[in-house]
Amino acid sequence: MFTNLINRAADEDRVLFNLIGCFAILAAAFFLGTESASAHLLDGKTPSTFAEGLLSGVGHPIIGPDYLAFLLALGIAVGVFRLSFFNPFLFVAAMICGVTMHVAGLYLPAADLIVPVSVLIAGLMLIIEERIPPAWWMAVFVAAGIFHGYSYGDSIDAAEPIPLIAYLTGLAAVQVIMTVGVAFATGGLWKLWSMAPRLAGAAFCGVGFAALVTELIHSN
Repeated sequence: MFTNLINRAADEDRVLFNLIGCFAILAAAFFLGTESASAHLLDGKTPSTFAEGLLSGVGHPIIGPDYLAFLLALGIAVGVFRLSFFNPFLFVAAMICGVTMHVAGLYLPAADLIVPVSVLIAGLMLIIEERIPPAWWMAVFVAAGIFHGYSYGDSIDAAEPIPLIAYLTGLAAVQVIMTVGVAFATGGLWKLWSMAPRLAGAAFCGVGFAALVTELIHSN
């Protein structure tokens, strides 16, 4: 009987790892299929009006699969693992600091590489589940926020003050709404199936890995 229990647990682990692998591969394939379409809403043009800045700020995190994956991971972590709702606001505050650093001309090395790495780390942390201390999540959110913000700054670098303010407003608003909304949506629902956060984490790992490989190829 004891042997049967061990064999059953081993079979369940194999099924879980196979599912995690499949989700990661599918997510990587999805990223590679959409990466070419995730250009700025304004075709790379710097926003010149309040409306353009707001539209660009709202759209930027949504059309970038790696940015979107991290926001979903943040929301899921807060909702499923009962992290503080202060975390999304902390991430957004750090992100605004990152944008400000870019606009001010400060140099932050390897920002475009750290963005996909942060997605990969967040995915792995979701797979590991509740054994990670909340302070570690907070540290990842703050660090990622700065690098994500610095990367966002590419699209608004030469903008005038009004479109810049509009961009930051849209960027902050959409990320707070999305992460808090995901946190509320997943807080109770996903508790019904404990494997769900791990499968989501696997998908985010796939996106992060594909984004990292793509960025390394483009940087050479």
